[in-house]
Amino acid sequence: MKIFKFIPLVAFFVFASCSTVRVVADYDKDANFNAYNSYAFFKPGIDKAKISDLDKKRILRAIDSEMSSKSMTKSETPTLLVSIFTKERERVDVYNNNFGYGWGWNPYWYGGYGGNSVSRSTEGSLYIDLIDAKSNELVWQGVGTANLVTNNMEKKEERIREIVQEILAEYPPGTMKK
Repeated sequence: MKIFKFIPLVAFFVFASCSTVRVVADYDKDANFNAYNSYAFFKPGIDKAKISDLDKKRILRAIDSEMSSKSMTKSETPTLLVSIFTKERERVDVYNNNFGYGWGWNPYWYGGYGGNSVSRSTEGSLYIDLIDAKSNELVWQGVGTANLVTNNMEKKEERIREIVQEILAEYPPGTMKK
């Protein structure tokens, strides 16, 4: 019966993992990130992102906010160009709940059948590319992967801000997360 002590802990980790943003960043080690102080959005790249225009606006507003917090200014003659693209996939998790009582496999748990359960969620990845405006070369890329909230506009806006914030916490390279 000691297993029952661990159920709240396991439930916490399951639910906590659903709300996290997994972030990976990569960069050009030869780039001088101290030279970048202004940015503009790279419209051709943003137009190719396969998401709704409303979500694009949400993402761009969140990027604006984060770049401003890093003392970057939006400019007509930028040192960095910002582009985004997205990937989306459906995640299907199957849970086998055939826990028995005692040793070995037993389909009956207190007289009931455990069975299987299936959980579906949409997992999306947001790529934020920072391109050197002079050389037109990619110098930094951050990718955030998370479960998406699609049924509530306020939660969606908040989730997008969280994802963008987590991704851009990795920029510039070598800085600590907030």
